[in-house]
Amino acid sequence: MKLRRSFFARSVHDVAPELVGATLLVDGVGGKIVEVEAYDHEDPAAHSFHGPTARNASMFGPPGHAYVYFVYGMHWCMNVVTQAEGTASAVLLRGLEPVKNVVGRTQGPALLCRAMGIDGRLNGRDLVGDTFFLAAPSGEEELRIVRRPRIGVDYAGRHWARRLLRFYVHGNPFVSRL
Repeated sequence: MKLRRSFFARSVHDVAPELVGATLLVDGVGGKIVEVEAYDHEDPAAHSFHGPTARNASMFGPPGHAYVYFVYGMHWCMNVVTQAEGTASAVLLRGLEPVKNVVGRTQGPALLCRAMGIDGRLNGRDLVGDTFFLAAPSGEEELRIVRRPRIGVDYAGRHWARRLLRFYVHGNPFVSRL
């Protein structure tokens, strides 16, 4: 069952752990999300922290849309926009367990995007569509979700860097880093 807009129109702190176990489908290619990180609009590590720019404009858009950005001049990364329009909070997808037609490694945000064919063309796209969407976890499998600090955000200051805003499935081989 596809996730509805109301699922995304909530706090990033609620949406992030609930995305673990959901399935991402992009034009017939799909996988189960096994690792995410939450980025709150008040968080210095969030791309939206200093306000809207051409790069992060989709973060300020309606919930349930993709924020896809280019990093280090070579990698695409995808976030799921949450909360009310204008709030600019998002969930970074970090790890994906291949389920359908996935070619390549998916442990890490850039590898995940490469394997799923996600690039700048999907920035701002609605995640409640017919060929690009998230489906609710099946509920058949009980997931043990681990909470840890995010990776590579020490520049955000001690308070934000140490917060437990990274969520992943314990023991899953598609988690990017333990």
